[in-house]
Amino acid sequence: MDIRKSWIVEKPIAHRGLHNAEAPENSLEAFGKAIENGFAIELDVRLTDDGEVVVFHDDSLTRMTSADGYMSNITADGVKSLRLLGTECTVPTFAETLEFVAGRAPILIETKNTGKVGDLESKTLQLLSGYKGEVAVQSFNPYSMEYFKTNAPAVMRGQLSTFFEKGTLPFSKRFLLKRLKLNGVSKPDFISYGAEFLPNRYVTKTGLPVLAWTVRSNAEMESVLPYCDNIIFEKFIPKMTANEE
Repeated sequence: MDIRKSWIVEKPIAHRGLHNAEAPENSLEAFGKAIENGFAIELDVRLTDDGEVVVFHDDSLTRMTSADGYMSNITADGVKSLRLLGTECTVPTFAETLEFVAGRAPILIETKNTGKVGDLESKTLQLLSGYKGEVAVQSFNPYSMEYFKTNAPAVMRGQLSTFFEKGTLPFSKRFLLKRLKLNGVSKPDFISYGAEFLPNRYVTKTGLPVLAWTVRSNAEMESVLPYCDNIIFEKFIPKMTANEE
């Protein structure tokens, strides 16, 4: 596959779905809205305490639900009782998400893994086996992408990065990840980089297709498009797609 002619660069990607107050991020409702509007879908996967792959961004439950605690400490049964941002929308499993999307839109899957690589990646890949829709994976963790490089080389891989704030990571990790020094590990097919830090020499020298994240207005989109091949967006409808459709 020629990645520069694929959906990963040709179809704007809705960040955690096309979400709003009624259809919270990473909900089936937000994914449905992205499908209806002709966008690709970006989503996050992580594991529950008992090893279920769920679609949820934070480890902490606080921001998105009325519950305390952490996704990594709750069981799959416990997840079923959670509701997103005061709505009736639930936290979907990855299996439920794949069944719902059913190939109607491409999916960009971010693996939320800052620990030992293997369980999340293998279970995600197992759930993807037999799925007929278009997918790609990305992560800040180059070793997570290395797993897919080894075990599913045909799946497009992206290396996520940005200019990390001090205190978010140890200096050594910030230094390496910001400068994409571990691309030799992940061997990415594309780069996803913080939009506010484009262009920069670290991205340019890779020669790879670039996704800018997270773009939040048409004005920001216009300013960053000269330096990227596609956008991951939220909180607005990209005019370029509205005009084309």
